[in-house]
Parts: sequence; structure tokens; C-alpha cells
Amino acid sequence: MTQDFNLHYADGFERDIWSVFKIMGEFVDGYDTMLRIGPCVSVFGSARLKPGTEYYEKAVRLAEMITGLGFGVITGGGPGIMEAGNKGARQGGGKSVGLCIKLPFEEAANAYVDHKYRVDFNYFFARKVMFIKYAQSFVVFPGGFGTLDELFESLTLIQTRKISRFPVILVGTEYWGGLVEWIRTKMVAEGTISPTDLDLFHVTDDLDEVIRIIDSFYRDRVLTPNF
Repeated sequence: MTQDFNLHYADGFERDIWSVFKIMGEFVDGYDTMLRIGPCVSVFGSARLKPGTEYYEKAVRLAEMITGLGFGVITGGGPGIMEAGNKGARQGGGKSVGLCIKLPFEEAANAYVDHKYRVDFNYFFARKVMFIKYAQSFVVFPGGFGTLDELFESLTLIQTRKISRFPVILVGTEYWGGLVEWIRTKMVAEGTISPTDLDLFHVTDDLDEVIRIIDSFYRDRVLTPNF
């Protein structure tokens, strides 16, 4: 049994080595494109929320407001909140960036991603590096597992000082309230995080407040990649 197992692993060696080069290629393409784009804000949220719903329309308005600060808007390039973010950036005349992941059940990019600002990925982890490295802020609308993954990875990296601190803003007090309460009553109460870790993010329904948080944070700071 062990011998068969080892043979199976040996058969996959060449495939794994080639995967390393594909991963390197995604990082090179991502770095090359994103460095040329300049400062952006990453907007996250569910791919399932449709035009006309509350958070979709809020994301459109907020992305347009973000371009008014001089930032581009980065999304995952798909439907839902991602589409809303790109639509708002396009309406505001700003840079509309799509970091697209290849999935069997989702189109490669929404219609509002600027073609010259589109980067395609096979690997989620390579894509997340681009979100974090070149974002001056994270704005997180209601979403699912992928949204939570991106949110908590950013908080972990800030908490551990692996990246520079930047504003992380959750839009939707009703949606996020239960999670924030659990973080406070379980994680803080049981000592798995520090009370000051609650200061790593903001929660609001006010789009003007989102803009104020981002604008005030960078008023006296130099805009640079996060690592």
C-alpha cells in the first residue's frame, strides 16, 4: 500500500513542478498590471446580490464616491457586489479593476471591468495577494464564505503586522451585527483576541462615513503598496 502511494506521488511530481511556474506567472502578471494602476480601494461582497437590491445599489453609489477621492476600485470582477463596484467606478470616471478567478459556474468578468485593468487567475491565493498588496482600504458588503475569507485574512495580516494598517470597513450593520457581537462576546471575552482588535475595522450603514474614514486616514499618509 505504501509503495503504491509513493508511486502515485512520484507520478504527480512533474505536474506539481509546472504548477509552480504557473503560480509565478500569475504573480508576475498581477504585479505588473497592478503597479501601473496606482492606489485603489478593494470592494468585496456577494456575487449573488442582484441589481435593484439595497446593497447592490449602495455599492454602485459608494464606488462612484470612492473615485471622487482619486482612487480606483478593485473587485473580483464577477457579478453581484463586484459588478456594482465596477459599475460605480465606471460611472465615476475612475479605474475599474477586475481580478477575475476562473470558475466553472461564473462568467470571467462583468461588463464594467475595464479591459486594460483585468487580470485573470486560476489560484485564489495569488488573487488575494493582489487585493491586499495594492488596496488602500477594504470595503466589505454582505457576502458569503469568500467575502469572509478576504475579510479575516486582511484583519489577520494587519493584526500580526505583516502588512501596513489600512481602513477595513463593513457596510451593513444589520448584516454584520451578529458576527461583530459574537467576536465581542466570544473571542474577546475568552481571550482569543485582544479587545483592541475590535478597532481594526469599522461597521456602518452611512456611505458618507465610509468616505470620511478613508479620506481622513490618508490625509497625512503616503500612498504605497501594503508590503
